[in-house]
Amino acid sequence: MLKFFKDYRVFVTGGAGFIGSEVVSQLLGYGAYVTVLDNFSSGKKQYLPKNKKLKIIKGDIRNEALVSKSLKDQEAIINLAALPFIPDSYYYPGDFFSVNTIGSVNMLWNSLKSKSIEVFVHISTSEVYGSAQFVPMDENHPTAPHSTYAVSKLAADRAAFTLHKENGIPAVIIRPFNSYGPRFTEPYIIPEIMSQILRGNKEIKLGNVNASRDFTFVSDTANGIIKSIVEKKAIGEIINVGSGNDISILNLVHKIARVAKRSIKIIYDESRERPYDVNRLVCNNQKARTILKWKPTISMQKGLEMTYGWAEKNKVVFTAPFKRFYYKDKKDQK
Repeated sequence: MLKFFKDYRVFVTGGAGFIGSEVVSQLLGYGAYVTVLDNFSSGKKQYLPKNKKLKIIKGDIRNEALVSKSLKDQEAIINLAALPFIPDSYYYPGDFFSVNTIGSVNMLWNSLKSKSIEVFVHISTSEVYGSAQFVPMDENHPTAPHSTYAVSKLAADRAAFTLHKENGIPAVIIRPFNSYGPRFTEPYIIPEIMSQILRGNKEIKLGNVNASRDFTFVSDTANGIIKSIVEKKAIGEIINVGSGNDISILNLVHKIARVAKRSIKIIYDESRERPYDVNRLVCNNQKARTILKWKPTISMQKGLEMTYGWAEKNKVVFTAPFKRFYYKDKKDQK
């Protein structure tokens, strides 16, 4: 890919975020020119490397004038910008649709008008499937989203697909399963468990520990996203990116505790239960293996060690995982 991306121009929305910053780092490593559009509501500028080929624009994907101007002469778009934290969507559904759906449509439509875009990689989510009706879950699995966040992402996902069919937008739809790794920005389950351990808690409070998820290390997720630009057969396709294995939250906690070399006790906390949660996600990644020539390379053991090491070194902990509402003004925070 080094040869393909040499001086190639890639526009990354949400590029300062968790997955976005890894995508940007890899693209710069391949020699691409990268422009990041991010409003830094959850992404962090310090997560972006210093590089003469990197340009950073602070702004919102809903700003049509800014997006239109910024896309001039770009060759590819990776649309990662979103409000990502599911519990927030319970309280601000309108904001989630405004950013995740309308913002994505704005990006798609302006990519068509730019004339220079060769591929538009839209990042969806495995949450659009809801809980597994069969496993592993391929791209034909029914979509039955269990949260307003997931509904807003599915709406954008379907908009990308129909705009491709109707107007020829060269869209690829990537549905990542749960990603984890350093530079996390939200209290998802792995960061939340690590936060409780790093706070010195001997009792780890959690909700449904019998639920299971398919976890993929962030560098592998980013690699799959980037490969969807290179492989032209991906245009018009919906492609899952995930490890192909799931683990229960119960077993995950014990794995993390062993990595941290801590003795812990798990305490059930009803307040941490989501009102309509997904019980199981397991990825069928055969399409990614075939079309993208992609496969996961980082084992969960190695991935957890790197993630915990980063969190411990940087003292990154969350204190109130369900009451952050980070994207609102301080006067609106609960």
